[in-house]
Amino acid sequence: MTTQDSATATDRTLKAKHRAMWAQGDYPSLAAEVIPGLGAVLVEACGVHPGQRVLDVGAGSGNAAIPAALAGADVIASDLTPELFGAGRLAAEKQGADLTWQEADAEDLPFADAAFDTVLSCVGVMFAPHHQQASDELIRVCRPGGTIGLLSWTPQGFIGRMFAAMKPYAPPPPPGAQPPPLWGDVNHVRALLGDRDRVTDVHTERGTARVDHFATPEAFRDYFKERYGPTITVYKNIADDPDRVAALDRALVDLGRDGDLGTGPDGTILEWEYLLLTARRAG
Repeated sequence: MTTQDSATATDRTLKAKHRAMWAQGDYPSLAAEVIPGLGAVLVEACGVHPGQRVLDVGAGSGNAAIPAALAGADVIASDLTPELFGAGRLAAEKQGADLTWQEADAEDLPFADAAFDTVLSCVGVMFAPHHQQASDELIRVCRPGGTIGLLSWTPQGFIGRMFAAMKPYAPPPPPGAQPPPLWGDVNHVRALLGDRDRVTDVHTERGTARVDHFATPEAFRDYFKERYGPTITVYKNIADDPDRVAALDRALVDLGRDGDLGTGPDGTILEWEYLLLTARRAG
């Protein structure tokens, strides 16, 4: 086997693992119950309107794709994990949204150059392991003058801290893979997008998603252990070590307690910070 063939086989194995990670648990219910309005925030920031052709990368079950379709755009919801599409189709039908669902790798999108007026991703493309490849693809498929919009969890925010808490218990990352929350770092994502020959009119702002779904920090931990693919994967990695499982249990509960605003009479109140970025493709 040549070096190129070996690299290709390794990449296929990595993508298969990513697809399996997100297929386990129940991410569609998490997205619908915990962060239901996040996609609409991104769609509004991108100015999506009727007649546009829109691509949602890492669409999952359509948190951003469905609001974009309801805004009148012609939308393709793409994701590496088509197992998530079933829930998305049901949600779209219930809301009266018409859109297309297509399996696609964010690092190798099966679309022509400059095919879309708006290319967006709501806490989706940030989980592609090779950040520069994914960023290059976002730019490639966006038409000159079109909009690129990204909403990503920040490293210092709640979800970024959750990934930091899980890291000591996680399987070693594959060579070249970068941590997802780096997409929420302004300097990192600006470097990915490049200079004015690639994008212009870059605008960034931080926001927070207010989460009041969990009665207690323990309920937050148990919910993610059951539904969230990355958390499930980490627990599987240490399943044969009860001491490490107990330590991670404590770490996640401590995170929930530390993040609790203490203002909810009926449960834990959390604020999850994200970075919202919009830009235009140059040319």
